[in-house]
Amino acid sequence: CSRVLTMDLHSAQIQGFFDIPVDNLYASPIFEIDLRRLFQSNMNDLVVVSPDIGGVARARELAKRLGVDLAVIDKRRAKPGEVAEMSVIGTVKGRKCILVDDICDTAGTLCKGADLLIEEGATEVHAYITHGVLSNSAHKRIEESALNSLVITDTIEIDTDQRESPKIRVLSTAPLFARAILSIASGTSVSSLFQAKNIEWLYGNSDLPLFSSTNTK
Repeated sequence: CSRVLTMDLHSAQIQGFFDIPVDNLYASPIFEIDLRRLFQSNMNDLVVVSPDIGGVARARELAKRLGVDLAVIDKRRAKPGEVAEMSVIGTVKGRKCILVDDICDTAGTLCKGADLLIEEGATEVHAYITHGVLSNSAHKRIEESALNSLVITDTIEIDTDQRESPKIRVLSTAPLFARAILSIASGTSVSSLFQAKNIEWLYGNSDLPLFSSTNTK
């Protein structure tokens, strides 16, 4: 192995543990393309939401790509061990909220965040997550929550029950990785793939949402 390709590393410092080149790709341009295709007629209704303070940079980056507002779910504990009090910083009333994060494990925090946003007046809540771990019946929790949809990538293969969930949609990263490999082999810049305009053609018809490996019912 002479080079490593990754996507949305949980910590950028992980790259420092390799003694060979590491190229970290991002799901955000894929998410941008998908969101623009889904909400092209009402982009002004969108607000990108970070599920916690730690994810603000990621959410801000997607909000900037889309040219929409940013909101944050803030969690505070009065005392150690107490259940965190959650509040929303930003305006979500009457808006379609896009929760964005890098990992969805049990989906507990994600679902609580969606419920809070609906309580605060959001009309819809969609989550865009890079890595769908989806452990401990997470898909059932998602189906019973206020989330309208969960969009993940195929960096982690999910099982049949999760794939057939009516609320879960899976976007393929294969075109992006294939193009990155070709760029490396030809000695051209991988960083050009960080911009949605440079990869949109990889995902076909501009009038349709991106390829989804979820079964259509």
